[in-house]
Amino acid sequence: MERFRVKVHKKGLIVIPAEIRRRFGIVEGSYLELVVEGERVLVLVPKSLKDAFGVDGEKALTVAKLINASRRLELESELRL
Repeated sequence: MERFRVKVHKKGLIVIPAEIRRRFGIVEGSYLELVVEGERVLVLVPKSLKDAFGVDGEKALTVAKLINASRRLELESELRL
């Protein structure tokens, strides 16, 4: 397990070390998720549709609609059983 120590600045800002930003593709404007587990705070890099399916923008909307339609058919099939 790697550990990095960072200092909290004004307004709660922290600096993510460059090594970690490069490894996880974190760039200016990226969104991160903070998850509180007991006494720990985890910083997660959420997967985007581009990461998951290789698409974004209008193509992502098309992919989402196809996934939704496919799932709807699965549910209808399950309900008929």
